[in-house]
Amino acid sequence: MSKKSSTRSARATAPEGEAAVNPRSPCPCGSGRRYKACHGSADAAELIVVRPYEGLAGETELIALREFVPSATVPLELKDAGEDSPTVTLATVLPGAAAALTRADGSILLGLQVQTHSGDLARDLGAALEWALQAGPSQVLPVTGRATAGPRFGDLVVDAPFDVTVYEDFSWWLEEEPEQGGEVALSLERANAAIMPTARVAEQPGAYWVDAGEKAHLRWVRPEDETPLMAALARLSAAGELDLGEGSRYVGSFRAHGRLVPVWDLDRDAHASEWDTPALAFAGRLEKALAVEAPLTDDERRARDGILTRQFTLR
Repeated sequence: MSKKSSTRSARATAPEGEAAVNPRSPCPCGSGRRYKACHGSADAAELIVVRPYEGLAGETELIALREFVPSATVPLELKDAGEDSPTVTLATVLPGAAAALTRADGSILLGLQVQTHSGDLARDLGAALEWALQAGPSQVLPVTGRATAGPRFGDLVVDAPFDVTVYEDFSWWLEEEPEQGGEVALSLERANAAIMPTARVAEQPGAYWVDAGEKAHLRWVRPEDETPLMAALARLSAAGELDLGEGSRYVGSFRAHGRLVPVWDLDRDAHASEWDTPALAFAGRLEKALAVEAPLTDDERRARDGILTRQFTLR
């Protein structure tokens, strides 16, 4: 391939509105790479955007709903909504792990937990929403393509805190009551059987209680950058204030889409709502610890090292 045709191919993968990017310039996606090595490369769809939801008010909820909340929805508002615009709802998972579907009335459902994805989850959501806005009623998009161009999720919807509704089952999938014993009813029954009981904790963004069987857990997607958050957790650990009170134990954390998710084991016999007050108290302690600017003490550094050994990363 000639140098000229290679440049045309690279530009074809540029984010919309940025087709004239110099291959040697920083990529507009913000990765820090040169454009020709990032979204101007042939394998741009495979490049991982570490924080796909960065800058969005619903970032922590997007991570939670994609990674560990089984059944929940969030109403969305289109930026360019008109009188005839359909309603749009973001969902944890759709039937068949579809990327999007339209109902008979034209309303749209977008799925976060999908069969396949590119390296930029926010662009995948944007592509699925664009498809749904052009599709007719009662259509399904099983998977998104490997798009590297086009708007991202935040370009299409109004950026606002999420109003999450958590469900005990997937009955919200259905537009009408299924026939008893039919394929739809049996499929719904199988999906419902796989749900682990889940609830939001103290209405805190990204904080969810889940009954995993032998134990219950609290998983809390935090909005802070990792370095100051780890320092704050270390201060609380050294002070004996890292747990959520009796019946709880801090067990570690994992990284997901550029944010840290602390995890606690909880007394399974306690109702989810019983952790609201302890969680709010912890949030207050954490806020104070985050505000401390002094270097970590020896005890706090040892606590931080211990916390760091209990981390892993999800993509």
